[in-house]
Amino acid sequence: MSFPTTRLRRLRSTEVTRNMIRETKLTRDDLIMPLFVRYGQNVKNPISSMPGNYQLSVDLLVEECKRLYNKGVQSILLFGIPEHKDEHGLVACQENGIVQQAARAIKKAVPQLFIVADVCNCEYTTHGHCGTIIDGDVDNDSTLITLSKQSVSLAESGVDMIAPSDMMDGRVAAIRAALDENSFKNMPIMAYSAKYASAFYGPFRDAAESAPQFGNRATYQMDPANSNEAIREVELDIFEGADIVMVKPALSYLDIIRRVKDEFNIPIAAYNVSGEFSMIKAAAEKGWIDEERITLEVLTSIKRAGSDVIISYHTQDVVDKL
Repeated sequence: MSFPTTRLRRLRSTEVTRNMIRETKLTRDDLIMPLFVRYGQNVKNPISSMPGNYQLSVDLLVEECKRLYNKGVQSILLFGIPEHKDEHGLVACQENGIVQQAARAIKKAVPQLFIVADVCNCEYTTHGHCGTIIDGDVDNDSTLITLSKQSVSLAESGVDMIAPSDMMDGRVAAIRAALDENSFKNMPIMAYSAKYASAFYGPFRDAAESAPQFGNRATYQMDPANSNEAIREVELDIFEGADIVMVKPALSYLDIIRRVKDEFNIPIAAYNVSGEFSMIKAAAEKGWIDEERITLEVLTSIKRAGSDVIISYHTQDVVDKL
């Protein structure tokens, strides 16, 4: 039927009917808040390019986790800034590593808070790349050893999920095998499966102090022009044992999220990354946009595209509105 018998505006006429037929509903269950932890006491370093976000020492991170949990945040993603770095990122594998310390402290203070631990080497290497450098590039297979050790160490510290973000070939299988061999067969893996070599990561590199000291990450992160390759990456991670697959960034890659959702019957995460966050904050500061409305619209669009889990720095701003 067509107009005038059919009038689609009828069901838009009241807030009740709009809510009743809404196809996509964003909830606090969908969101994960990223946090940055560093050594020291009573440290709260503002991240200038990411308003409202900080590098926190463990003591203040615990207080922040209490605040977030009481506000309704149920899950966090932890990134660490170590006291010292090395050529291979081995500092990330230590029992007293900064994220390991933070995880134990958080679990003691807020045991119900779900902790996802990022697994990568870029914050922990002197050169800022995601693995061991051989002949001027990241060596894939030797990096798998470090990533596996780091994952086991984080599991031992009490985290609830491992999230490898390095984009090495075969790392999900290597981490899964290491976890299983060390009695962590029930530890889930959320793989950064389609992680693009994006310009949207700039503010994060300030936050995590992880900018590469030479070159770029194009030999291991994906070309932003490619879509079919993302499907191959996701498929391989699923075969290797990933429990959740991720697309990163989110906003410029909504088509990839949709393709992955249509192709695979597996939970999908999307990372609403630092550059996407900071652009909204900057425009809001100028008075050019309604920050709350546009933030909720952006997050809803990511879920509408097919994401089941959304990692976003906006989480702390919107969770009590859901």
